[in-house]
Amino acid sequence: MNLPYTMTVESAADAVLAFKPKQIYPYHYRGTEGLSDVTKFKEIVNKNDNSIEVVQLDWYPNRK
Repeated sequence: MNLPYTMTVESAADAVLAFKPKQIYPYHYRGTEGLSDVTKFKEIVNKNDNSIEVVQLDWYPNRK
């Protein structure tokens, strides 16, 4: 989810929903325009499949 190089939040959520993992750790979400919205990502995933645990860690603690 690090635009413009990879996919949007919505596309990443669709990919997770297609694979149906038990857990997902979004970690590659800093792009040229800042950070992707991992809260929105989690909302999309859990709205469509609440059995998938989205684990959010602070991968970018020094972000501004």
